Amino acid sequence: MAAAASMATTSLTLSLLPSQGLRGSTRSLPVTKTQRGVSTKAGSNLITAKFDLKSPPYPMNALEPHMSQNTFEYHWGKHHRAYVDNLNKQIVGTELEGKSLEEIILVTYNNGDLLPAFNNAAQAWNHEFFWESMKPGGGGKPSGDLLNLIERDFGSFEKFAEEFKSAAATQFGSGWAWLAYKATSGKDKELEIVKSQNAVNPLVWDYLPLLTIDVWEHAYYLDFQNRRPDYISIFMEKLVSWEAVSSRLEKAKG
Repeated sequence: MAAAASMATTSLTLSLLPSQGLRGSTRSLPVTKTQRGVSTKAGSNLITAKFDLKSPPYPMNALEPHMSQNTFEYHWGKHHRAYVDNLNKQIVGTELEGKSLEEIILVTYNNGDLLPAFNNAAQAWNHEFFWESMKPGGGGKPSGDLLNLIERDFGSFEKFAEEFKSAAATQFGSGWAWLAYKATSGKDKELEIVKSQNAVNPLVWDYLPLLTIDVWEHAYYLDFQNRRPDYISIFMEKLVSWEAVSSRLEKAKG
């Protein structure tokens, strides 16, 4: 099992070109920088930096009975690992090597005309974000500024939960549902529910993700078979870490 990578969150201002799909805007993004492993090839002085597979912030059996260890062993241990391993192979020796995951995602989205490294980079980012969106004993209802914004922008927490579940359930095929933040003048909604196909995430639309659920079939089939709505309900009622979502909101607003 790959060693867990340490995380440091910093602020990075990216000047984005129109070819990156964000209309040339300049935003300050909260970037999660994953520590890269450094290795030396035998018989040479060549140093190769790579992304490491970070372990979830809890044991793989910690979310049982709502998400099984068996699901984790396949989802994190095989699918997430494959995205990280394949990304490392794709970027070695290219201009992408040394960039953060966020930078790679924004560059390779290429205004929707995806470049080869996009899917693996975005899926590596999405899965790490997904694991950190959950916790043992999660679910319930948020509080504080997050709850206030949800109630302002959706009418009530119950209406928000209904809309989020609907977005996740109606995402056709593989993809994700998100709660995302976008800075406004204060007159418009700041929180939005969006869904995305395959590996796409809201960073490419100039939104800052706060919460996500993976609705690729491999995320739930071992535990729920084809009952995606049941999986979504369990996620919302038993697994969401509202503390993590609140922390992301504060960073996004900062």
